[in-house]
Amino acid sequence: MKAKTILIVLIVTGLTAYYIYTPVPDPVQQKWKVMLVNAFYRSVQNVAEFAEMFHLKHYMHVMRWVTDAQYVLAITDENITVTDTIFSGVPVRVYVPKRKTKKLRRAIIYIHGGGFSTASAEMKGYDILSRTTATALDAVIVSINYRLAPEHRFPAQFEDAYAVAKYFLQDQILHQYSVDPNRIGVSGDSAGGNLATAVAQEIQADKEVTIDLKVQVLIYPALQALDFNTPSYQQNRRQIMLTKDLAVRYWSEYFATDKDLVRAMSSNLHVPSSFHEMFTFLNWSILLPEIFKKNYIYAQPKSGNPVFIKKYPGLLDSRAAPLLANDEKLRGLPKAYIITCEYDVVQNDGIMYATRLKVAGVQVTHVNYEDGFHGLITFNSWPIEFNIYFKVFADYINWLDTNL
Repeated sequence: MKAKTILIVLIVTGLTAYYIYTPVPDPVQQKWKVMLVNAFYRSVQNVAEFAEMFHLKHYMHVMRWVTDAQYVLAITDENITVTDTIFSGVPVRVYVPKRKTKKLRRAIIYIHGGGFSTASAEMKGYDILSRTTATALDAVIVSINYRLAPEHRFPAQFEDAYAVAKYFLQDQILHQYSVDPNRIGVSGDSAGGNLATAVAQEIQADKEVTIDLKVQVLIYPALQALDFNTPSYQQNRRQIMLTKDLAVRYWSEYFATDKDLVRAMSSNLHVPSSFHEMFTFLNWSILLPEIFKKNYIYAQPKSGNPVFIKKYPGLLDSRAAPLLANDEKLRGLPKAYIITCEYDVVQNDGIMYATRLKVAGVQVTHVNYEDGFHGLITFNSWPIEFNIYFKVFADYINWLDTNL
């Protein structure tokens, strides 16, 4: 009996260790904590797959359990007044410093990540990010709660983000919050980095908007859904936090719940040859510096099924995939700070965009964190705070303090 018990314990321990253990690249710090957090997220993904397989719940509704569990109230503290309100029909959480000043304040419009399907401005990680940013910069932060897939597809997410930005960039609203109209930026991470990029592009072209954005800060942005075979997608396809499969699923849900689309995207077979000229905007063999090509060989895109572009034209819309914007649209954009991470499938998206902005004459600062991974900007509180967050956040604040 004792031998059987020991055997069972050994088997359970071995299976648990096998499930939890994920090879973590050497440069990444706090490896065991990274493994545990990654195993937790992987478990949630497995539950989501199971629930979907048996038609119990939509995949993304299960994925939301994690972010919904991190909801925090809009609590005012000794430094910041926090208010949940509505801008142009869209819920926002606004952070205003209490410190008295005779000068007008800077402001940042922040757009959260979450694959267009999960998370919110009310999530603890984003609440902490907004509070600490508002305090460090003595700035007003407007954090947007845009609509999510699968209930709402593209362009709903973009339309909400754009509506808030356009509403805020009015003299009477800026006066209400004592904001300097010459010192306003837009920022976002992951899917939010995508939306921040698209907002910056469209605001510049909107003749109804008379106040310009001064800066754009894009934190590991996901900027295109045409090529899922870039070096960073290949290198990190099974990497920590965000795998290629999950990234493809998030992208597909932005447009539809369509398993055929997921399979086609995974194989780069969702764009017909008649649209292959769009790949010139994201040809990584030209746009990536040699160090980021990782000895991968660029392959010409294969001709995909034309049905997907017909059903989901948003795949080619620069509001959904800002890397597809033409060169003319990039000229005159606000100076940019682009953060990418070495162990992240979307790393190359940000780097290619940095290259294209520079060619268009935009001032760009690009920082690639060689020990970084996707999602780190929200890993900022116990028990899932990581040292890399504090390093990235400090650089983020220093750049904004100098440039905004």
